[in-house]
Amino acid sequence: MIIQSIEAFQVAVPLKKPFKTALRTVTVAESIYVRVTVEDGRVGWGEAPPTFVITGETLGSIQYAIEKVFTPLLNGQDLRFYEQVFQKLHTALVGNTSAKAAIDMALYDLISQRADQPLYQFLGGHNKEIETDYTVSVNTPEEMSADAAKYITNGFHVLKVKVGIGEITEDIARIKAIRDEIGYATKLRLDANQGWNAKEAVYAISKMEDLGLDIEFIEQPVLAHDVHGLKFVTDHTLTPIMADESVFSVHDAKTILEMRAADLINIKLMKAGGIYQALKINALAESYGVQCMTGSMIETKIGITAAAHFAASQPNIQYYDFDAPLMLKFETIKGGVIYKESKICFSGRSGLGIEEVLRRELDDSIT
Repeated sequence: MIIQSIEAFQVAVPLKKPFKTALRTVTVAESIYVRVTVEDGRVGWGEAPPTFVITGETLGSIQYAIEKVFTPLLNGQDLRFYEQVFQKLHTALVGNTSAKAAIDMALYDLISQRADQPLYQFLGGHNKEIETDYTVSVNTPEEMSADAAKYITNGFHVLKVKVGIGEITEDIARIKAIRDEIGYATKLRLDANQGWNAKEAVYAISKMEDLGLDIEFIEQPVLAHDVHGLKFVTDHTLTPIMADESVFSVHDAKTILEMRAADLINIKLMKAGGIYQALKINALAESYGVQCMTGSMIETKIGITAAAHFAASQPNIQYYDFDAPLMLKFETIKGGVIYKESKICFSGRSGLGIEEVLRRELDDSIT
């Protein structure tokens, strides 16, 4: 299991519909794919999207970190001693969490291939199947309610609704319109993407509680660094509050958990730097009795497959947000996780189960 080569290349896939949040609008999913090859010919795959408004990384910075920092450092390393390899990866460069995550998931792909197990089984094997939500982008109340109804018709039972743009009254109107359209059989969770301040958040959430809109939980209502504001919202509302952009590292999670600043934590591999650190964040949250969600950026199926394997392996991860590949106009790989409407299951192949990366299709989209 000696690492022989690490290669990185850029892909770009158009979305079926623009993805709008309080932070950005995305029309094309761009990523860096990573291929790690070991001496027996086995290949591990990873992915890193440039979510610069959250992680601070661009396509160029990710590719530079992989090619100029991680490749010379890790070539020749023996994955039988993978703790040493992950230590090298995570101490070689400050930040650059998406670049680290791409390498990390490729290494876990290889390690679990060597164990002849699907990655979710190698990591613990808690769930054989999980259920994803589907995201409603922030738009007018009329468009959002129509989108919500369409996603339910397509077989989804949990919707994640983006808010945080415009006046608070507009956000309340958006959620009311959705409830009026779809009723109450479907779970709704909201994501403000840091779009409110603490007082606005308390007002909006309290108003939605008074209206009986039945929100499962609300992600990141305030700015990422405003941990005290996050705690204020958590302390002054009944609806559970989830920390997302506020938690990148184990240290961040420790701060949130010790302060009781949130009821839940969203772990994303692109924030954590991959599975190695994500496991530690989840274990720490579990020790505090705080459940987690695993979410994603706008990623293709490689990154989502790795995140789904991680999430399915752990009993403390109870919520899943893995709809991004369903938003893309075409597939980028053969293999990986299998979607059956809202259900996600695993192929049974070892590692991530990636059979082929469809370079021919992607070449026309490379920017």
